[in-house]
Amino acid sequence: MLNKKALTERDICTKFITPALTAAGWDIQKQVREEWAFTDGRIIVRGHKHTRGQRKRADYVLFYKSTMVAIIEAKDNNHSVGHGMQQAKDYADILDIPFIYSSNGDAFLEHDKSVKEGIVEKELSLEEFPTPEALWQRYATFKNLSPQQQEVVKEENHKDETDLAPRYYQQIAINRTIEAVARGEKRTLLVMATGTGKTYTAFQIIWRLWKARTVKRVLYLADRNILVDQTKTGDFRPFGSDIMTKIQNRQVDKSYQIYFALYQGLTGNEEDKNIFKQFSPDFFDMVVVDECHRGSAKEESAWRDVLTYFDSAIHLGLTATPKETKDTSNITYFGEPVYTYSLKQGIDDGFLAPYKVVRISLNVDEGYRPEKGKIDKYGHEIEDRIYNTKDFDRNLVIDDRTKAAARKISEYLKLTDRMAKTIVFCVDTEHAERMRQALVNENSDMLQTYPKYVVRITGDDEIGKKELYNFSSVLEKEPVIATTSKLLTTGVDTKMVKLIVLEAGIQSMTEFKQIIGRGTRLREDDGKVYFSIMDFRQVTNLFADPDFDGDPVVIYEPGPDEPPVPPVKPDDKAGPDDKDDDDPITDPPFGPKKYYVNDVAVAVINERVQYYGADGKLITESLKNYSRNKILSEYTSMDDFLIKWNESERKEAIINELAEKGVLFEELQQEIGKDMDAFDLIVHIAFDRPPLTRKERAEEVKKRNYFEKYGSGAREVLQTLLEKYADEGISSLENNSVLTVKPLNQFGTPIEIVKRFGKKADFEKAINELEQELYRSA
Repeated sequence: MLNKKALTERDICTKFITPALTAAGWDIQKQVREEWAFTDGRIIVRGHKHTRGQRKRADYVLFYKSTMVAIIEAKDNNHSVGHGMQQAKDYADILDIPFIYSSNGDAFLEHDKSVKEGIVEKELSLEEFPTPEALWQRYATFKNLSPQQQEVVKEENHKDETDLAPRYYQQIAINRTIEAVARGEKRTLLVMATGTGKTYTAFQIIWRLWKARTVKRVLYLADRNILVDQTKTGDFRPFGSDIMTKIQNRQVDKSYQIYFALYQGLTGNEEDKNIFKQFSPDFFDMVVVDECHRGSAKEESAWRDVLTYFDSAIHLGLTATPKETKDTSNITYFGEPVYTYSLKQGIDDGFLAPYKVVRISLNVDEGYRPEKGKIDKYGHEIEDRIYNTKDFDRNLVIDDRTKAAARKISEYLKLTDRMAKTIVFCVDTEHAERMRQALVNENSDMLQTYPKYVVRITGDDEIGKKELYNFSSVLEKEPVIATTSKLLTTGVDTKMVKLIVLEAGIQSMTEFKQIIGRGTRLREDDGKVYFSIMDFRQVTNLFADPDFDGDPVVIYEPGPDEPPVPPVKPDDKAGPDDKDDDDPITDPPFGPKKYYVNDVAVAVINERVQYYGADGKLITESLKNYSRNKILSEYTSMDDFLIKWNESERKEAIINELAEKGVLFEELQQEIGKDMDAFDLIVHIAFDRPPLTRKERAEEVKKRNYFEKYGSGAREVLQTLLEKYADEGISSLENNSVLTVKPLNQFGTPIEIVKRFGKKADFEKAINELEQELYRSA
């Protein structure tokens, strides 16, 4: 007789849960995702290296067409039927699933979120699990969908030859929008962080509504040519060229079904230029407003006229940053978002790149006052007052300040990666040009090989704008550095940007979030796993604003003689900076528009390091106290920690778990002792034990003559591994590739090295024993 208690969790799934689903009529291939890892695991930056945190993994997620309707958490038979319910409920909240199940192979415990009062949880036998149709009808009732509305929602996602499925949050956004449209809602808003696939999500929404014949003709609006072109040739490609067209040159062809247009291309100051009126008001069934924070919701905007004219259509707004000011309100126009996926969620899930912040303070930034009667380099007398970062490059230009910033940017790239794509955000187009010149002079050695190493990409520079595609391309090496004002703040898909420089006093939270979004896209295969922000204007103080939900890894302020690279070792919300890139720089009533000074010495000052925690908030206490509290929240005593450490086959897993919680090991090493092992950092900080360096631990092992029990060949390998530990730490012992790199590879191939110990199991045992010896004194 089968002993259920001896079966693993996987066995319970295979022998009991999956057959129960099959018997209930669920198609395991088409309707069930088993062991679905629906997040990628947060990226944890460790110096120049990175690792990933734990992925969220559901045992079963059940789909009806493209709608997630149920989740099942399985446990082995040594647990109760409902043991997995709490985890299942947590995942169901994330996945927006109403029907939740836990099972140990004996029965199912059902939790029904659609029940408002009465029995929410009940036990079902394996034979009583609901059929797909039964669960769908309960779902439809929960969502208030009539039979006719259900037919719209049942339309499935588009699938291409790669069989790529939307990520979980995209699927939620798609389904919620389609359900809202099916119920007759005319205005919907989706808020999704930059880099999370808003356009792909919009494509799936339109595809399903188009296939369901709920909409026949769609107008997709954006405010930049590159956004329209990226959308038409990228995510929307499955519609085909015979279905899609771009309205341009003020020419209208009414024979298509999917139309792309710039707001500016449809409207004008004169009535005859409002070419959107060549369409009848009911021509379009749906209008999609991309980057809707950029003005389409302004009451006084001409762009709003397009939405008003096509008022009978469904209006879908897409943005990463809904704008709420006295002039503009996305919420007022579109209503509350049907779904929000934030930057913090994207970073936590591992779909977006985390970032480091480097703050640079220059001596003149604290305030520069010209001596009385001072003349600028063009002969204008400079107004006698104190100038600060809000004035620099807007009212007063200090040449050496521009050069100092260019020097620090270039120094950073020279110390990290000379080919790292970089955007420098400047005050205006003229400042962007001066910054371009300064960066060219700082990187003249690169121009021989890469003549377009530095370019200006601004709205008034046609030559520069032509480089936008190359700068955004993953394949094109140059341009590397782009100076800009506003053109690159939003929408442009800059996948490989690794450094964002803030040389403009951004005060708008909306704009700040958009700028941060230029770097958040992940390209793990191409080496882009995090990015850095270099701040010359204290803009990153906005991280402490409650309206910001990002999650910086570290904020670093180098001193005068320190490199601008973080240590690798283990006022008002709206202001004058909200002007558009192409706004002309007008002269004030008296005097020149800007003063230019070329005889003021500029130097880097200050030395201060600040960190942001895993919750995205500024750490105000000391790094040591913060880390102690994080460690003690996991391990209440030294004994608790030592038991876990000794039981763990991979010590690196414990280190990564604490790093996920916000313990910054590399920064702690820099502050407390860079030669310390992570183990010693933990016990010293949290439990006040005297620490040993890695070399001291290695020496203790040598003194005990531990290696004498091995043959000469194996002893030689272990002694070399011990030296590698002393140099690099415990991760070097647990890294499978350690045998393929110097100095271990001098002993032969990995197979030849393992043979010195006998079998693979003997080699692994020797490594485990070496780790135990290292921490024996603890």
